[in-house]
Amino acid sequence: MSIALDILRTYRAPREVLRRRIGSREREDRALAILMGACFLIFVAQWPRLSREAFMDDTVAIDGLMAGALFGWVIIAPLFFYTLALLVHWGLVAFRRASTGYMSRVALFWALLAAAPMWLLSGLLTGFIGETPATSMVGVLALGSFLVFWGSGVVEIAKRPVAAQE
Repeated sequence: MSIALDILRTYRAPREVLRRRIGSREREDRALAILMGACFLIFVAQWPRLSREAFMDDTVAIDGLMAGALFGWVIIAPLFFYTLALLVHWGLVAFRRASTGYMSRVALFWALLAAAPMWLLSGLLTGFIGETPATSMVGVLALGSFLVFWGSGVVEIAKRPVAAQE
């Protein structure tokens, strides 16, 4: 399946798409590719806002802002998300759910990638019109879509039968 079509389908049926994305075999390379793609798209979403900040304040160079965002989203954020997925996995195991670390990672990483178009829209609006209540609302919708996708993914993992782990 196409990534773009799966992202669109996630807005309609997130659990079904995640079920298909987890698949029958663990593919850590796919999980990492999903995470890095999501982090890169969210980094790209920052460009219009950073450009506006550099234009409005001439004491701050655009290259410094971009370097900081790049370091944060492409180096630090993946480490944070791997840690967060591990904590969620441990929580599911503590409640005796049929979870694997891979399933927990894919649920989190896919939620990030599926919500990335909302982050791109938020960054674009903030770059063009600045920080307004409308751009804040789009940011809240982006965060909300991520949380809904991730929550439905965790529910999907938690409802799997214990035999699915083996």
